[in-house]
Amino acid sequence: MIKGAFAPFVFLDYNVTTSTSSLMTEQLIAGTMPVIMGILNVTPDSFSDGGEFNRVDAAVARALEMQAQGASIIDIGGESTRPGAQPIDAAQEIERVLPVIEAIRQQSDIPISIDTSKPAVMQAAVQAGANLVNDVNALRADGAVECCAELGVPVCLMHMQGEPRTMQQNPQYSDVVNDVRDFLLERVRVCVAAGITENKIVLDPGFGFGKTLAHNLQILSRLNELCELNFPVLVGLSRKSMLGAIVDRDVDQRVIAGVAAGVIAYGKGARWFRVHDVEEISDALKICTALDQV
Repeated sequence: MIKGAFAPFVFLDYNVTTSTSSLMTEQLIAGTMPVIMGILNVTPDSFSDGGEFNRVDAAVARALEMQAQGASIIDIGGESTRPGAQPIDAAQEIERVLPVIEAIRQQSDIPISIDTSKPAVMQAAVQAGANLVNDVNALRADGAVECCAELGVPVCLMHMQGEPRTMQQNPQYSDVVNDVRDFLLERVRVCVAAGITENKIVLDPGFGFGKTLAHNLQILSRLNELCELNFPVLVGLSRKSMLGAIVDRDVDQRVIAGVAAGVIAYGKGARWFRVHDVEEISDALKICTALDQV
């Protein structure tokens, strides 16, 4: 048992417990409506917003802004996973993310996910008020699966070929969609065997993580094959280099391309969207859901 993992995290300034936001997180996974995951990188070197929100006050303000714009969950990351990124240790990552999680919890009950691959960070973040573990490494680090099982939190399992520093160096697949599907199903099997129930699992094909432009386009074109696995599917397309390669625009000028890709992903069955530009994707998805109700 991880000490304190299931105890409500109570604050003096705001009557919020992690049980409230945890229930909301489970409802998001079980639901059929779009879930917008607002990206909050508290890092100096993330590819799009590195350095913008690595002060606690700026990070909290951004989280509350994204909530007002339509975010269903805030994804907090303390280590960049962009191609070529340099790793940091768990202590430094905890130092970055915990004050932000605690400060958000004092003002909002919005669900929070922790974007990390390190069990020590997972445990510390959940104890501070995070409700979901979003791991680009699909809980492959030693002790990660066991940690999440003991914490009792939902998880998002992402496919990545290689690791961030080298993942874009000539990635190869026999059939990228089948390979990604087989990998994710195997990780689901490992998680379920460890005690993480299927209704607490979200899958992410990992756009841009060890994949060429052609691989990414194949995944987007055949995304319905992954959505047919009967798990919620998250797509992280926001401002990605694959969009830049198509529209020939810098990272901060890819909003329209990202919205277009998100709408395509919705049409293929994806319901979770990890984005920087919350307001824009929120408006687009409202049109999609309105058409579904005709």
